[in-house]
Amino acid sequence: MNQTLPDRFLIPALSVCNFVIGIGAFGIIGLVEPLGADLSLTPAQTGQLLTAYAVAYAILSPILVASTGRIGRRRIMAAAFVIFALAAAVSALSPTMTGLNIARVLAAAGAGIFTPLAAAVAAGLSPENQRAKVLAAVFFGLTMSQVFGVPASSWIAYTFGWRWAFWLVFALALPCIWLIWTRVPVGLKFQPVTMRDLRDVMSEGRMMLAIGFTGSFIGAQYVLFTYIAPLLADTMGFGRDGISLTLMMAGFGAVAGNILGGYLSDRFGWRITLGGLCIFQICMMPMFSLLPVSVPVLVLMVFLWAMGGWSFMAAQQVRLFALAGHRAPVVLALNAAAIYVGAAIGAGLGGLMITQFGLLSLGITAGVGAGLALVHLTLSARLSPLREARP
Repeated sequence: MNQTLPDRFLIPALSVCNFVIGIGAFGIIGLVEPLGADLSLTPAQTGQLLTAYAVAYAILSPILVASTGRIGRRRIMAAAFVIFALAAAVSALSPTMTGLNIARVLAAAGAGIFTPLAAAVAAGLSPENQRAKVLAAVFFGLTMSQVFGVPASSWIAYTFGWRWAFWLVFALALPCIWLIWTRVPVGLKFQPVTMRDLRDVMSEGRMMLAIGFTGSFIGAQYVLFTYIAPLLADTMGFGRDGISLTLMMAGFGAVAGNILGGYLSDRFGWRITLGGLCIFQICMMPMFSLLPVSVPVLVLMVFLWAMGGWSFMAAQQVRLFALAGHRAPVVLALNAAAIYVGAAIGAGLGGLMITQFGLLSLGITAGVGAGLALVHLTLSARLSPLREARP
């Protein structure tokens, strides 16, 4: 379905909402040390909050998107953000890890509905030759959350306490509900998806292999990203300000990567773009096992690493959207789920490596993971339909 966007503010509104989703999802990375200190937890234990969110997202997102396929897009997207806002409030009030894990599951449910539907709405209302740029714009908010939201969340947690970081997410989520209600078109009609569509996609081996590349690529990144704060504290002697500024630099790299990924995908096609990014990360991430280095070198390393890590999304989504047909919402939900499967695996593997070999093992492990992602991409590209290989 190709139309002219009915509201020029629709894409910016969806991007703003994804900005808040990004803070709620990834802000925990900047909270690892202060939250762990308050609840007497190790970094590996605190990192399990990201794992809980990731696993819940991976399970719930495709099921919830498929089971709500006949509900109006505006209503279900607004309801999803209400759930996300309530989850942030529950997190802020939780006295134990049990309560936090429950809240993370609720947050994952809300985000797991909103983000893939936002992508499907944006792509469905855009001309085919502009989809990479439009999808990059929708996900620009997620990358901007890396620039401002995650570092701000970290700074607030170190300065005022980690609970205030969750209250920030709650406060930002409320106006997003209004944005969705006023900007997403009333009565927006797409061919509805059903649980049968979900079953059909999940039984299609080549499609699932293509979707699974997202998990492979992201998993390699999150071996390192989940524990970047304790790694910098241990090797560089960074505290609140150093970690917050480093996370902000990673955010700038993410923004550059988001823009670059859309351009590369439109210019060279998804296969060259994704293969090149894997090779770049194979070379880049092991450098973090060489810390400490000078601060300027670290800043450059973090920027380039984040740029490479965030450049893949537009190319991968264009690839999947072309394969999906009317099942795009389900496929994009499974792709979003794969992000969090990868994050969960990466966080779990990173925690295991810290326990067994120490923090400096993370960079090498992440580089090996990027190599496995390249193997995955090569295999899935060979097995996928021929039309998928065209830019």
